[in-house]
Order: sequence, then C-alpha cells, then structure tokens
Amino acid sequence: MDIQALTFDTGDTVLDWHGGLITAFERIGARNGVYREWHSLANDWRRRTMKGIVGQRLPDFHMDDVHRRTLDETLAHFGLGSFSEDDRLELWRTWHRLDAWPDFPVALAAIRERLPVVSFTMLPTSLIVDVSRRNGITWDAIVSCEMIGVYKPHPEAYQTAARWLNLAPAQILMVACHNFDLDAARQVGFKTAFVKRPHEWGPEGPPDPVPNPACDLIVDGFDALRAHVLAG
Repeated sequence: MDIQALTFDTGDTVLDWHGGLITAFERIGARNGVYREWHSLANDWRRRTMKGIVGQRLPDFHMDDVHRRTLDETLAHFGLGSFSEDDRLELWRTWHRLDAWPDFPVALAAIRERLPVVSFTMLPTSLIVDVSRRNGITWDAIVSCEMIGVYKPHPEAYQTAARWLNLAPAQILMVACHNFDLDAARQVGFKTAFVKRPHEWGPEGPPDPVPNPACDLIVDGFDALRAHVLAG
C-alpha cells in the first residue's frame, strides 16, 4: 500500500470509554448508596449518543451536547433520576478524562516517526485535546466532524478529511475498530485497517466484532499495526 498518512477513529479505537464510564458510575453510585450492574447502563448511554450524532449534517450541536442530553435519558430509563446535577456533570466530564487503550500511545509514537497521524473523529475538538494531553498522545492534526459540519458515515466527511490533508483518499489508511466507519471510508477510496477491540463494550462485547474481509489490514491490536506500518 502506498500510504502517506493514517487517520484514526478515536472514541472507540483509541479510548477505553467503557472502562472510564464504569469507574465513574461506580464512584458516583457508591456516593449515592446505589449499586448496579453498570455495564448495561454505560452501553445504553453510548448507544443513545451514537444514535444522536451519527450521520448528522450541519447540526447546531456537537457530541458533548449529545452526551449531556442522553445521560439524562439513560438515568431516567434506569430509574436514577435522583442523581444530582453535580453527579451528572461529573459523569458528563468523564468523556474528557478517558484513558487510552494501553497498546496505543507507544505504537502511535512509533508510527508517527514514519508517517503523519491524524485523529479523525466525531468527538468534539476540545475532547480530543483533553484526552490527548492526559494520555501523552501527539497528533499531526485533529480533524473533527464538528469542524467539517458533516458527520460520519457521510462520504463528504471522508472526502473533506482527505482534501484537508492534500492527499488522495487511496493514500490514507483509515484505522478503526468497527465496520461502519471503515466501510464508508473504503467507499470513497481510503485504505482500511480493522483493529480488534473485543473489550470495547465490556462483557457484552462489541456490536460488530467480525471485520469485513474487504479491509486491507486486520490486526489484533496496535502493536501489530505498528509492525505492519514500519515494515512497509
């Protein structure tokens, strides 16, 4: 593959959102004397958020806004309306304090010595800045769908990212842990790499764990991706 840059889905592929949310729910729940099986609640919040942002065109909101609205919906659905506004703000801010998956920062730094690396994400720019600083991650660029005004999986989002990088889509390797992002990128000409994240959704497992065989590369983690890129 003649790859000149890599773009990374960030919210799932790079960040352990489920683990971060579970820790926050356990802490805040204990403070309120509430003990639950928090995995289902965290996943419900994530599903509602994705439903509210995927495919949007020129919205007057971004993903932080959706996180805040859908948190209220999830808490109400699970009978936790008694959580205070301070509790809710603490949960909401958890998204800006997430940890990266352990295999990512070192692998990214090694890849970046060879090629430009770009966060290409539906998350808001401020969130990417916060979690990148927290995890010692350095990008060559951040391309948020918030900037573009069109959200994945619209073709325009991928086409705009390629244009801003001054590259043909076929010169970019899109890296993600889910098929909908990679399938859409491939349709406009990107090369694609599926990185498996079997623990992304906790015990429930990811919604689409089986990579589309049309991917140019399928790896078990970022150590394998790094080895492939550096060997190329």
